[in-house]
Amino acid sequence: MLQVLAMLYLWLKAGHVIFVVFWMAGLFMLPRFFVYHQEVAASSPDNAVWVDREARLLRIILWPSLVLVWAFGLGLTLSGGWLNQGWLHAKLAAVLVLSGYHVWLADYARHLAVGRRKLSGRQLRLLNEVPGIAAAIIIVLVIVKPF
Repeated sequence: MLQVLAMLYLWLKAGHVIFVVFWMAGLFMLPRFFVYHQEVAASSPDNAVWVDREARLLRIILWPSLVLVWAFGLGLTLSGGWLNQGWLHAKLAAVLVLSGYHVWLADYARHLAVGRRKLSGRQLRLLNEVPGIAAAIIIVLVIVKPF
């Protein structure tokens, strides 16, 4: 099994990077959608348009990308033999945090869909920095492998 994964290493890496890009794009877009969504009245027709946009982004891009990022990433981990590497453990911790952020965004979309607006536009704009910071940390861990 490991020999097959080793032969597929470059394909696994390409798939992982492709779906990381899709996932990150969605993680940057969704909070921005929330900012615009909160600016319309909950009773307006535009509210339904934003609910649909957010649901489609989650359904078509974010959830499939999350699953494929994890699948390709675990395949890479096995084929690279990195299970005992400290940098990988730190990367997995950061990806778990980012996955939790993804789940939180999906939950916030559900709240917005029923008219509950818990955060301000400013708070959502600040939250939009989470994926960028996480990406920087993950990239340093993967490229530099500091431990």
